[in-house]
Amino acid sequence: MMTLVVTEAVRGGARAGLRVAAAPLITDFPIVALSVFVLAQMAHMAGVLGAVSLAGGCFILLLAWETWKARPPQPMQQSDLSRSLRKGVITNFLSPHPYLFWMTVGSPLLLKGWSREPAAPFLLLAGFYLCLVGAKISVALLVGRSRNFLQGRTYTLVLRFMAAVLLLFALMFFRDGWRLLTAGTL
Repeated sequence: MMTLVVTEAVRGGARAGLRVAAAPLITDFPIVALSVFVLAQMAHMAGVLGAVSLAGGCFILLLAWETWKARPPQPMQQSDLSRSLRKGVITNFLSPHPYLFWMTVGSPLLLKGWSREPAAPFLLLAGFYLCLVGAKISVALLVGRSRNFLQGRTYTLVLRFMAAVLLLFALMFFRDGWRLLTAGTL
């Protein structure tokens, strides 16, 4: 997600990066709810997480290709800005990392907190998303404001580097997805 925040901020300015940074606020509620609901059924989740990881790898591979062939920035239209949000939502929803975190760490913390103090899970969620989204917002603003320094060949090289990073992430998702899918068959 952070790579996508940087890529969109370079391509479309701080507003595009901010939209990607806000994606967890949209996608994580169903992920958290699902994680809490299926926590007792963890043994059956390796295949699902593997499939989600493979789908995420395909989507990140597409993002890497789009970033590789990107041209120097033009002023973004409103529809381009909403595409940034859509990219962020799809990326976060197809990434296995939120699922893994909420199923292995986040949900147990929420459930344990609830048993001790009903306000604890809400405070945990508020602090978590303040830090998570706040860090991404800070990066989007920093990159968006400094993108004027990136012009011509430098801009192309930065985007090609970001495309290579996205490609590495896609390959990691493919590897992890394959391992999760084949873990039940070994």
